[in-house]
Amino acid sequence: MKILDKYILKSFLITFTSVFVILFFIFILQGIWLFISELAGKDLDTFLIFKFLILYSPTVVPLVLPLSVLLASIMTFGSFAENYEFAAMKSSGISLKRAMRSLIIFIFILSGIAFLFANNIIPQAQYKFINLRKSILNKSLLWQ
Repeated sequence: MKILDKYILKSFLITFTSVFVILFFIFILQGIWLFISELAGKDLDTFLIFKFLILYSPTVVPLVLPLSVLLASIMTFGSFAENYEFAAMKSSGISLKRAMRSLIIFIFILSGIAFLFANNIIPQAQYKFINLRKSILNKSLLWQ
């Protein structure tokens, strides 16, 4: 792997992880607001609420991942254009297709991982999440 490929990939990965974490946090907060009626006033301990959020988080990943890739690529290539790094690449004879090759390979690998994640982990987490929601609802019905 050439130095330019490492530089582009490193710039993209730093931006990607920060955008992913921020969007993941926003979507988790949206999920809290979505299920606040099921959680509020039930006298739940912190561990149970934390478990609720952990089991909800895999369903958020397929929503956050495409947005993160899009925003990170726009931000990374916008930064390259702003700092005239694309002009330097073009003047040294490197085409845009060649500059994006390492990111294209990374995105294909990421899409394979996302497919396996959506195929294997999300259904199990969703099953446990629904069971936990039912047990919280049953717990609240017992107290009434």
